[in-house]
Amino acid sequence: MKQIFIFLLCALAISIISCKQSTENKSSTGNASSSIIKIEEGFVDAHGVLIYYTTMGQGKPLLIVHGGPGASHEYFLPYLLPLARTNRLIFIDERGSGRSQKLEDSSAYTVENMVEDVEDVRLALDLGKISLLGHSFGGVLAQAYALKYPANLSHLILCSTFHSTSKMNEVFKKMKEKMAPELLARIEKMEKAGLYGHGKKYEKGRYTSEYMIAAWGDGYFPYLYENHPDANYDPLSNGNMAWDLYREMWGSNGEFVIDGNLKS
Repeated sequence: MKQIFIFLLCALAISIISCKQSTENKSSTGNASSSIIKIEEGFVDAHGVLIYYTTMGQGKPLLIVHGGPGASHEYFLPYLLPLARTNRLIFIDERGSGRSQKLEDSSAYTVENMVEDVEDVRLALDLGKISLLGHSFGGVLAQAYALKYPANLSHLILCSTFHSTSKMNEVFKKMKEKMAPELLARIEKMEKAGLYGHGKKYEKGRYTSEYMIAAWGDGYFPYLYENHPDANYDPLSNGNMAWDLYREMWGSNGEFVIDGNLKS
């Protein structure tokens, strides 16, 4: 879910955190170098899993973890780019997502393992204390990291996320109750028929396009863009994710219930 207004709130929060640092950067950096923001990318071998990272900017480190589960860091761009003027941004693709290594055993896609991936990236890049920003599922991951490694954080920034799967399932139940009867009937009909295994061979491992539009488009739209419609929003583009990972963690029975390994 690409809540642009959430990103703006994140940007505001981080700009407040880093305003003092911005002044320091301006006083110590020449005009020539400050006009160029270089990008570094690579992979960290996190206990046998190659985790992709890309960094840019200067200043104190801000590590950013994405949603999905199974999306990639790319949907943060270009929205968070202005923060590179005051922070060293570190984007990662979580295990199995984006450019990071895919695993044959999908049961290894867990929050606990991803916490260790984040820690391995922090150590490999010698980041010291970090600010950690988690969006959507990334917020779940960020909270889990903070609970295990609180001493490694200077700030924790949570965007459009949840702290309890059971509470989130209650929210989804209320969302369904507020749907127009026609939309609810359409969604429940597709869920009852099963959301996987339909269409052509290359379509069988993911939601159908009809369900993506109904759930991520009609279902989510009032909560994301009702007051500020985004002309670029396309629910089908959300389908560009690691579906084996998504199904393992979110579950197989619909967008409005979490019953994969995140249920714990």
